[in-house]
Amino acid sequence: MGKVIKFPSDAPSKFGFQAVKATYTVPEISEQFGLHERYIRRWTREGLIQTASPSEAGELRYDFRALRQFRLVRELRGQGSTLKQIDAVLRGQLNLFPEPGQLIRLPVRLSPFEEALLLHERGDSRAAESYWKAIQNEDYVADAYCNLGILEFEESRVTKAFDCFANSLKHDPRHFESHFNLGNLYFESGDLRLSRLHYEMAAEIEPSFPHLYFNLGLVHATAGDLRAAIASLEQYKQLASEADGSKADDLLANLATAVASQF
Repeated sequence: MGKVIKFPSDAPSKFGFQAVKATYTVPEISEQFGLHERYIRRWTREGLIQTASPSEAGELRYDFRALRQFRLVRELRGQGSTLKQIDAVLRGQLNLFPEPGQLIRLPVRLSPFEEALLLHERGDSRAAESYWKAIQNEDYVADAYCNLGILEFEESRVTKAFDCFANSLKHDPRHFESHFNLGNLYFESGDLRLSRLHYEMAAEIEPSFPHLYFNLGLVHATAGDLRAAIASLEQYKQLASEADGSKADDLLANLATAVASQF
């Protein structure tokens, strides 16, 4: 198998681990939640989605609190709700937020999870301690465990990373990022069955996230299921941008040649 298929130089974690971030741009939300940008901007314009302060360039930004709303949208879509029905649900939450279009000011005093996010994104070693504090204070527990798992992996404490991602799923069984990260971690550890399982569970939660299918294609290729690998990579190309989609071309060509050589 290794003599036939040439993997990307940075496989298996081609698209790395998925952390919960302090802020997200419209394109990032669009990619992660499979939503067209026009819906995101319309919901924001109408005050249905909470925003953080815009960047210096004036582009819209969403903080981690908005993930709850986008996760709700994702769940509703998964249940078969139409956009009109989702609109109605979001409008029913308007009483939780200021007048349409008004930005919400972050509190001067940071919560433990907010503090952990800021430290994490600055590369500050105190981030792990802050994530534990967030967990103890029941402040975004699933997200805190997820990000803590990434820090543990980066420190080569793989067993602790597994434990953190598992605890994240214990608090939120449909935590997309933790399923995706466990898929990566099991791939790194050579357990293709569990890697595929978590990638497929992540795909059930968010079927429009492109990078998931690239990594799933690597799992299938490594396991010798070349046709499934090709199908996953073709799905990745359909969902990814043109620039990102081209990253799969060489691997697809290798897989097609390998399949042809079997006959």
